[in-house]
Amino acid sequence: QVQLVESGGGLVQAGGSLRLSCAASGRTFGTYTIGWFRQAPGKEREFVAAITWSSSSTYYAASVKGRFTISRDNAKNTVYLQMNSLKPEDTAAYHCAAARRYIGDRSTEYDYWGQGTQVTVSS
Repeated sequence: QVQLVESGGGLVQAGGSLRLSCAASGRTFGTYTIGWFRQAPGKEREFVAAITWSSSSTYYAASVKGRFTISRDNAKNTVYLQMNSLKPEDTAAYHCAAARRYIGDRSTEYDYWGQGTQVTVSS
């Protein structure tokens, strides 16, 4: 069992930066892939980024590649999403999720989800 809590969201101007955190509980956190997804009002959930348990592999959506960086600190049971050069279209609720033995963009493969943190980018 893994419980996830996101933080770090807020209001930022276009071109600015935010760092989201996903804090996890559970002794097996280090064995899970962690992904970030986002959902804007009236839109479908969208994959953002994912990182394997060992940090050996990362995976990004094309829309954020080069602007966002995912990282993790297993000693702190925390995954980070550094978001730079933010655009108004990045506005959404951001959720982290945990998956066993999977890395990718299919939300159905993720077993545990956090409640989300809101990111709003003004133009």
